[in-house]
Amino acid sequence: MRCKAELPDYVRCFPEYLREAGYYCTNNSKTDYNFDFRKESWDESSNKAHWKNRRKDQPFFAVFNFVVTHEGQVRQRGPAHEKNVARLTASQRRDPAKAKLPPYYPDTPEARRDWANYYELITAMDYMVQDRLKELEEAGLLEDTIVFFWGDHGVGLPRAKRWIYEASTHVPLVARIPAKFRSGGQGKPGSWDDQLVSFLDLGPTMLNLAGVPIPKHMHGRAFLGPNLGPPRQYIHAIRDRMDERYDCIRAVRDSRYRYLRNYMPHKPWAQHINYMEQGNIMKDLRRLHAEGKLNAAQSLFLASRKPVEELYDCQTDPFNIKNLADSPQHQEVLRRMRAEHERWALETRDTGLIPEAIVQELGPKLGSRKAILERPGSEAYMKQLREAAEAANRQNNPTLLQKALDDKDAAIRYWGLVGLTQGKDGATRIRHRVLGAMKDSSPIVRITAAQAAAQYFDDRQAIELLAKETTDHHEAVALSAIIALDELGSKARPAADAIRNAAKRKDSNYIPRVAEHAITNLA
Repeated sequence: MRCKAELPDYVRCFPEYLREAGYYCTNNSKTDYNFDFRKESWDESSNKAHWKNRRKDQPFFAVFNFVVTHEGQVRQRGPAHEKNVARLTASQRRDPAKAKLPPYYPDTPEARRDWANYYELITAMDYMVQDRLKELEEAGLLEDTIVFFWGDHGVGLPRAKRWIYEASTHVPLVARIPAKFRSGGQGKPGSWDDQLVSFLDLGPTMLNLAGVPIPKHMHGRAFLGPNLGPPRQYIHAIRDRMDERYDCIRAVRDSRYRYLRNYMPHKPWAQHINYMEQGNIMKDLRRLHAEGKLNAAQSLFLASRKPVEELYDCQTDPFNIKNLADSPQHQEVLRRMRAEHERWALETRDTGLIPEAIVQELGPKLGSRKAILERPGSEAYMKQLREAAEAANRQNNPTLLQKALDDKDAAIRYWGLVGLTQGKDGATRIRHRVLGAMKDSSPIVRITAAQAAAQYFDDRQAIELLAKETTDHHEAVALSAIIALDELGSKARPAADAIRNAAKRKDSNYIPRVAEHAITNLA
């Protein structure tokens, strides 16, 4: 039932280009790509994939994923953790009492133990990297192989993984380049390069180092090898749906500042995500917040709403806790970073403002999701969509939002409703429009209207509509409906049977997680 994005025919994973050039390409073994990848992407992708399986003297590109530092391992205790760190010496173990926690974590025994665990797991991972390097050395290939090491996200703890703060996207990146492959002085042992690098750049860089032409449609920039283009001034990051919860945040980072644009400021930072909630620090944050025992920095993550914009000086505030968006001294920086975000969003035709439920239904109608961006007038449409979202976020243009309710496009109608139903007074002023929107042709518009009607008007038909939508065959529609019921709390009690049925669904990983949380809110 869950639909992954489909790549256009001309877009291929970069290992395919390496394979065409004669390389043996393997992946061991994670494939969380969020899109359906062609089997031609790899010679082998499994937990047994290895460069040793190639033909004799064949060049290779091999990926090895080390998951010992995964968030599921950080929270382990007892024998499970001891197994992970069995190779560590006594001097390599970490004393939780000496842990230096980020200021946004509570100083609790569990938080200190998690932080100490994470450092120990990093050391355990270092041993695994050592094993791979030793394999190359024993095969006589160490000086013939370029080695990259990087982390795919920040630490698997709250406000890091799944987010786009400094703790989230400022990840390790180390390259070992044998002397024979160095270009223009690159790769000198012990050197440090401060250029801005995005994950988008890894593919083009691998191709460039291998002497394989970089396809023009690739967005990334090679940062090593010959004939490099101008360095980046900015990198961009996105956050959309994370597991079972929707959000929409964009980030821009230059050499010093980090700008974030929250397109769903009405949703809290710490929405309930089942897997994240299993973590010890998240449990402590919830408990201490309920007891009123968190300080300002720790409470920030538990706030019920987000600001529309965030701006951080990463030199003076590496933890990103002092928002400078309202600082008079930083307005020029804010405008510059905002403008760069707007430029990027329009250039890339960022579809994040189109609800996933619409994308799931519109893609097949047009032949592909890519076709959504290729419709006549799509550039003007993206500008109109952004204007509607801007008005909804800033609550500064009710006339535009009223007009959006009548637009022929469902995504624009959605943002009109979101903007006009942020509070009871606003929703009451357009009560007849809200009730009418429950009959909209678009499921996501109906769901948005029904949630507002149930929340502000105690409308029984709205609850019935949401219950019905939880059975929709498109996962994004059913997920949106069950999220609405969950957010309504005890008001969703008339839909208890539908919620319990949703919790039993076998065709989705995410719908049951939200339904199970909603059940706890019915009491």
